[in-house]
Amino acid sequence: MHGLRHDVPLPEGAPGNEGESPSELSILRDVLRLLPHGVTVQDEHGRVLLANEAAAAQLEIGADGLPAHAPRRETASHALHSGRAVVVEESLEREGRRKVLLTSHRPVRIAERNLLLSSSADITEQKTFEDQLFRSAYYDELTDLPNRRVIEHRVNKLLQTGGGPGFALAFLDVDNFKHINDYYGHAIGDALLVEMARRIGMNLRTSDMLSRISGDEFVLLLYPVQGQEEVAEFIRFMLERIKAPFFIDGSEIFASTSIGVSLYPEHGTNYDALRHNADLAMYRVKNTGKGTAAFFDASMEREADARMKIEQSLRMAILEKRFCCAFQPKVDIRTREIQGIEALVRLRDDAGVIQAPGSFINLATELGLIDELTHLVLAEIVKSIDLINDTFGHDATISMNVAAKQAGNADFMRPFARSLEQTGFPKRFMVEVTEDAFVTKTLFHDEILPLLRKIGVGISIDDFGTGYSSLSALADITADEIKIDRSFITDIHERPRSQGILRAIESLSEALGMTVIAEGIESHEELAYLQAATRIRFAQGFYFAKPVFLEDLRGSTPLASESRARPASRQTQETRTGYSRAPRYRR
Repeated sequence: MHGLRHDVPLPEGAPGNEGESPSELSILRDVLRLLPHGVTVQDEHGRVLLANEAAAAQLEIGADGLPAHAPRRETASHALHSGRAVVVEESLEREGRRKVLLTSHRPVRIAERNLLLSSSADITEQKTFEDQLFRSAYYDELTDLPNRRVIEHRVNKLLQTGGGPGFALAFLDVDNFKHINDYYGHAIGDALLVEMARRIGMNLRTSDMLSRISGDEFVLLLYPVQGQEEVAEFIRFMLERIKAPFFIDGSEIFASTSIGVSLYPEHGTNYDALRHNADLAMYRVKNTGKGTAAFFDASMEREADARMKIEQSLRMAILEKRFCCAFQPKVDIRTREIQGIEALVRLRDDAGVIQAPGSFINLATELGLIDELTHLVLAEIVKSIDLINDTFGHDATISMNVAAKQAGNADFMRPFARSLEQTGFPKRFMVEVTEDAFVTKTLFHDEILPLLRKIGVGISIDDFGTGYSSLSALADITADEIKIDRSFITDIHERPRSQGILRAIESLSEALGMTVIAEGIESHEELAYLQAATRIRFAQGFYFAKPVFLEDLRGSTPLASESRARPASRQTQETRTGYSRAPRYRR
């Protein structure tokens, strides 16, 4: 019968014995042939005596004329000789293809012969799906590296041995990965992560493990290690590999990685402590100079505690609205008239002491509190607009700083633009963003700029020269104003190279129709050079006025009136306002 071999007699009393009609035997054979599960009968030498069509397909033993032996099935032989039934998963390999069967093997004795009755279901698709679920649960889809669960399990297994060799846990974070993603696109960003994983993983031992635990973060287990010097040497070579340019889809990309390292048992005796301390060491690298490595030490824990207190204080300050604004004029250096003002946020701490933004702005951005803080500044401006007008004049523009992270976020900028429009005087506002905001060209140029232009808000490039600046990049930027960072202005009368750079920026800005403002003027010599050797008209700095709080000026002579006369000496100005000379803090 096609697909069915029956060299073994049927058991006594079974259909087909003497007394059964041929039609009943035919029905029995058809039922066996059509069963969805594979059914085989083998003798004690492994020869297949009977196989239905499903079994022939599963074992690939042919539909007609069975071979002497089925594919080798160790469990089947063991079941036959032990006399015990078993259910087992069997994996069969044929020409690179894998098939998985769920098989029940049952030894039987029929007609004085020891036989093996087997029934198999093909579960290949189910196993493939289970394997996919397993990999998605424990392995990173992009890099195919084990995820955080796997490396945590591995470290815990090492810790359970107790008293074994030491090991190192390194936390790695790709520097400025968001900017790379924004500039080159997510496809190239993903390709960079894959190549980064490959470079980090080079020369690892089978006992080491590299894991990707989140977007641009990796954890590396080095086991065993003899001490810190051995680990430091390995990481030094790894950092050198990473610093070489990446060539991806026609782009040459330079990237770096900040690394924090903890050692077992010196820096912790459980995974959470080791991972936490490596993380603290990595943040020390981020704050002091990216692209290097640091080992954990106790001072990092104290820094983290101090940072946590600042974070809690910042959250409470926002909740209690303990922020205020100081305003610094932008002055026409030819006529000494006030052209505009910049709103600078300040924090009153628990003791009522004014804190400069350098102590909290970066943390507010990192914690996602910067959006609310920016809206608080705008509310302060609107509330004080009459005093602003009386002090600085009705025509003075009002500059507000917006972080690059905010500028590239349409979900923040759309409601912020509506808030500017609802003030009733949106055309007086100038939004100041740093250069890195323009790295996200597509979003900023296509969505944000038209939104602000529509309501009449101006755009200023703040701190130009300290970020992603280049003259070619400047040519692609659409802005009304460019503020040259004070690092170029300080002692410019004595620095020929800075003078040359300033002339180049000035010429290109003038050609592109952007007003140039020099930041941080603090001396008469700096001002004199700008007046004599450049065409720059506007400046900002302590030489003209320190940031002042409006309540300090209530009842005093409006600065807008004073600016038309020759300004008093710095000593006179500082005596009048009650301020002493101090470093200029800005956002």
